[in-house]
Amino acid sequence: MSIAIGAGIAVLTGIGAGIGIGIATSHACDAIARQPEAKGDINKALLLGCALAEATAIYGLLVAILVIFVVK
Repeated sequence: MSIAIGAGIAVLTGIGAGIGIGIATSHACDAIARQPEAKGDINKALLLGCALAEATAIYGLLVAILVIFVVK
């Protein structure tokens, strides 16, 4: 039972990543609306930030899988 709880807690990193990506996208859209000429630079920074946030969620999933299959 405690293994399932640990895996569930590890997967909760996806919530933080989703919220972070949503906030970053919102602010990027606002920035593009204010300065359309800076669209390229804003998109580069947005994609880098989204990739890092998504990597955090993937690491959480990996830890959850390891907890389920390795810790017994």
